[in-house]
Amino acid sequence: MKKIISIVVILAIIAVVAIRLKSNKETTKNKVYHFNKELPVHVQADTLKLESVENTSFYTGTFEPNKETKMSADIQGKINSVFVDVGSMVRKGQSLVQLDNALLKLQLQSIEIQIEGLENDVRRYTILAQADAIQGVQLEKTEFALRSAKVQRATLLEQINKTNIKAPFAGIVTAKLTEVGAYAAPGVPLLQITDISTLKFTVNVPENELSNFKMNQEYSLRADAFTETNLLGKVSLIGSKANMGNSYPIQLSVRNTSDLKIKSGMFGKVNLKNNSTAKQIIIPASAIVGSNIKPQVYIVQQGKATLKEITISGRIQNKVLVSGGLKENDILITSGFINVFEGANVTNN
Repeated sequence: MKKIISIVVILAIIAVVAIRLKSNKETTKNKVYHFNKELPVHVQADTLKLESVENTSFYTGTFEPNKETKMSADIQGKINSVFVDVGSMVRKGQSLVQLDNALLKLQLQSIEIQIEGLENDVRRYTILAQADAIQGVQLEKTEFALRSAKVQRATLLEQINKTNIKAPFAGIVTAKLTEVGAYAAPGVPLLQITDISTLKFTVNVPENELSNFKMNQEYSLRADAFTETNLLGKVSLIGSKANMGNSYPIQLSVRNTSDLKIKSGMFGKVNLKNNSTAKQIIIPASAIVGSNIKPQVYIVQQGKATLKEITISGRIQNKVLVSGGLKENDILITSGFINVFEGANVTNN
């Protein structure tokens, strides 16, 4: 009997729980908002018109020095003096580093004395040979010795000259890699000289846009850091081999400002402007609801929202140029997309 009563109680509890759950479900369902798809959705929309667009494009690139080199000594020697520091402006031929040449100068004095003695011997032997007082071979050997001594002198003078390291061109010292007392050797960098009076500006251009650039033609340039400064660049190189991004390098030669404020490594833009203007459909970028790969927009047709795929030809700040998918007088939905779907009733009053 007790077993039967327990079963009845359990069944009763289960029934009460089930009834309660059903009641809660109905209550929750009644509280949830159900959007009526038949009601019109209020949106903001604009009627499209063709607008004049200045046909301007630009390419981003980097400024590089026209010339840059790391100076090293041609001969070995201890560094006695360094006449410049980082940031120093140098002219072509200016002395930069002086190596110890005391021993070379002593050797030069010795060979000068030797030459002086040989020249006296040649003069004396010449007179004696003419008088047949000595054999001509003795005069000949002395002349050969004199010529050899002069070659040694020229060699020493060249070595002494190489102890004075000079600037190969005008520029700025952009790196100092040694100090007084260090030991110089061929191939060991001492200083770096950079010439930015003329710069190279390099951009990478897709193959279908290479025709926009012509050799030796000038284009307008601006550095990102100095947008108020107008520069001119002349095309000096059109690449013949594509890089990893399947673009081709275009290099322009640019004359720097008088105060050399455009520095190596700065970014800039080269502008290409077409004198003609074209009329295109321009829409706000915020009106696009699709992805960059498949851009889409909603337009209003007979009071209903219609999703259209578009083709984008360019961007101007927060707007895009549309080359396909829309036409003049189309009504474009620009905001209020939250409840908009294909075929939805819309109103923009």
